[in-house]
Amino acid sequence: MSNSNSSQAPGQNKTHTIIVNGRPREVTGNKITYEDVVKLAFPDDASNQDSDYTVAYANPHGKDGTLVAGQDTTVKEGMVFNVTKTNRS
Repeated sequence: MSNSNSSQAPGQNKTHTIIVNGRPREVTGNKITYEDVVKLAFPDDASNQDSDYTVAYANPHGKDGTLVAGQDTTVKEGMVFNVTKTNRS
């Protein structure tokens, strides 16, 4: 049996509800990047060069962890992300 939509693997366009800094957010797809999480947490910070962000996550269906710039993680329903902003000194 051939799948004519092989470029769209199951779950690629699934919407998940995650929690970012205490607020529910809807995301589509099975991966989320550090940069995506920071934008969800601080949408008004337009690439602030004077700030660093720490991203930690809790996955109710797997391992907890952290993300740094350039990394991503698999999204699971109900994941909780905490993003903290600090000023560079």
